[in-house]
Amino acid sequence: MSTVKAKITDVTPSAAVPQTIEATVTNMKEGIAKATAGFEATQVKMKEGVEKAMKSAEEFVAFSQGNVEAIMKSGQIWATGVQDLSKHIAAAAQASMDESMSAFKALTSVKSLKDAFELQSSFARAALEKTLAESGKVTEASMKLTEQALAPITARVSVAVEKFAKAA
Repeated sequence: MSTVKAKITDVTPSAAVPQTIEATVTNMKEGIAKATAGFEATQVKMKEGVEKAMKSAEEFVAFSQGNVEAIMKSGQIWATGVQDLSKHIAAAAQASMDESMSAFKALTSVKSLKDAFELQSSFARAALEKTLAESGKVTEASMKLTEQALAPITARVSVAVEKFAKAA
């Protein structure tokens, strides 16, 4: 068996050691400067991102507030319109009842069956014509009310479409 013997030689410092230390220090300074610049750039980007997010949040809150206001306005228009429509229907019903009572009184005072039949036919025809006319008025008023109540919401939808079209 053979044994391997290592020989330790004296290591003398060379002239390259101070240059290596100096290069290492320079590299470290450059690395720190680059890291600092990168950190500052990241900070600026994060600040811009946070500001953008805050602005978006503010715009969203303002937009949502506008939506709530439109819904409230629409509800007010609807409630007022339904109230007015109900008053109109009640007045028409009262007028119809009054006309029915007048026709009934007239029927009680007729002298012949022929007069009663003519009075009843005349009353029925007039009642049908008034009912059809009132039905048309109520339908028209209902359609108008629906358009008026939907107008604030339609306006908000238009605003939303414009906003999303700009964002895209």
